[in-house]
Formats: sequence, C-alpha cells, structure tokens
Amino acid sequence: MKKKLIAIVVGAAAAMPALAMADVSVYGRAHVSVDFLDDGAEYSETNLSSNSSRLGFKGDHQINPNLRAFFQLEQEVYFGREGGSSFNTRDTFVGLGGNFGDVRLGRFDSPFKAARGPANLFGDQVGDMRNLTRVGNSRFDERYDNTIAYTTPSLGGLTGQVAYSIHQGTIADEDHESSSVSVALNYVGGPFEAAIAYEDAEDDTRTTTVADDLILGVGAREGIRVAASYKVLDPLKVVGFYQTLEHDSDNLTEVQNDTLTADVYGLGAEFKVAPNTALKSMWMTRDVDVDDRNSDMWVVGVEHKLDKAVRVYANYAVVDNEDNAALTPWGQARTATPSGTAGEEASGMSVGLRYDF
Repeated sequence: MKKKLIAIVVGAAAAMPALAMADVSVYGRAHVSVDFLDDGAEYSETNLSSNSSRLGFKGDHQINPNLRAFFQLEQEVYFGREGGSSFNTRDTFVGLGGNFGDVRLGRFDSPFKAARGPANLFGDQVGDMRNLTRVGNSRFDERYDNTIAYTTPSLGGLTGQVAYSIHQGTIADEDHESSSVSVALNYVGGPFEAAIAYEDAEDDTRTTTVADDLILGVGAREGIRVAASYKVLDPLKVVGFYQTLEHDSDNLTEVQNDTLTADVYGLGAEFKVAPNTALKSMWMTRDVDVDDRNSDMWVVGVEHKLDKAVRVYANYAVVDNEDNAALTPWGQARTATPSGTAGEEASGMSVGLRYDF
C-alpha cells in the first residue's frame, strides 16, 4: 500500500512541470428550465429540460511572442437524465494562433452556424431560431467532424473564417461524398454587428424517408445566411435575420428536395428596462418550396441577470403551422423535445435558470 502511495505522489510531482507550462481552465454552463409544452393536439405536459448544458477544459500556451498553441475539450452535460459519454460532443479542437490569425483542427461549429450570433436572442431556449432554420436534419447549423478552419486577424472589426470538413471515416463507402465548405465574414464595430455566411456540402447517402415526403436525412445542399444587430439607443437593440437553403441531392426526389429547400426571415428586438433586466421578442417565418409547409414563430421573453454568472428568464413561444408542417418552438438544443402535430399551433411556456462558470 505504501509503495502504491509513493508511486502516486512521485507521478503527480513529475506531472506538475508539464501542467505549469499551459494555462488550463475549467469552464461550463448549467442551464435548466421547466416548460409547459402543448402541441395543439394530444400532447400538453410539463417538462424539465437541460438546454445545451456543458463542461469543458481549455488551454493556451505561448510558444514565443508571435506564436501560441491552444486547445479545447467540451462535453454536453445532461441534467435530469442520463446522457452521452464521449467527451467531444461539443466544440473540441487544437490549434495555433498568432499575427497571422489562427488555424484549428477538430470538431466545432461551422462559420455558417456561428453567423446567426448577431440575431440570436433566444439561443438554447424555447423559441430558439434553429427551430425554423434547422429543419429536417438537413445538416445546416452544424458542428462538423474532421474540420480544418482558418480565422483571419481582425481588421477594423472585420474578420473572415473558412472551414473545410472532410467527414471521412463515418461510413465505409469508397464512393461516399460528404465534405463541406463553410465561409463567413463577421463585423463588430460600435453599435453595429453583422455576419454573412455561405456553406456548400456534397451529396451524402445517409438519407432516410420516413413518409412519402418527410425527410430525416441529408444530401447535397448549399445555403446563405445574413444576421445583424444594431443598438438604436443605449437600452434598445434591433436584430434582423435572413437565410436561404437549397437542397439538390441525387438521392432524393424533386418533391423531397423541395421539402428541405426554404427561406427563413426574422425580426426582433431587445429592450433593457433596467441595467440587468431585458424584454425580448422575435418573429420568424419559414417559406418552403412545397405547398402547405410554411411555419411562423413568435417569441416573447424577459431575462434578469442576478449577477455576471447567473441569470433567470421566462419565455413564451408559438409556432403556427400550415397543414403539412409540424414544427415546434422547442425542438432544438434541449432535452425536452416532444414532436409536433401537422397543421397545429404548438406553444411553449418556459422558466429557466442559467449558471455560467
């Protein structure tokens, strides 16, 4: 027993110099809400949801005055139920940075996904815009595997990003085409913030037809996204959003491709009624190339920051579906995800607590 203890102490002492070389920090987010969700038909229940809660480690090491190395390991954490076990479900990467910008390799948000940031008033909450922008698992708004990305230095508040995702090793098929390219320009200056992004992905044979024209798969696709925010006055910020996606997969019929082809528009505002309290609202619409598949979403909410790390909020969101659409305002970035009912109005009332550390 004493020999084992001595070995542990010696091993820990040997590891200390290596740990001291890097500035490693632990961070995370605990984000839980209690929701009353109603699909407009049979389902009307109270849920406890974990909303993209996470735990991560990140480090930064200065190699010389012009070069640094960095890494991040991030895992989603589930509150209220058992979840996944792989410690790389969220942004996980390693890279080098300097005056040239930074290069990173791993699995992380595409520039296209990150470009929604300026207009993202209800991220990871009931009313998240991804409930309309990321429909049918068409693989936009994604965190891609096997990605190489470059970010330029900031030039007057303007930065550029380009990412190439190889996606190899996911399916044993020599003819499988699954790479993607994602690029974005981002600007932050004074009261104005904006992003424009483009993404193109090759055909992907992982396509599943659940019904005659309901697709839960992926395929050749491209998209453009624009998001912006402007602080009109010190307490008032307005946001705007536009996205157009086009599916053109050889593995799908024309109707199935049109089902995943859509334009999404959105307008919103945030008004601070007190230094730590804000009222928020947003309207979005999804216009699909197939008849009777459009959806509109309205969200209103109030958020209060108890301090820099802890906030509480209450949201109410509604998605109004046409006859052949079954979207909900709660389907993305949360563990409580009951399905919607075609042609019905789905609504959710949510009270949440978020603690960042």
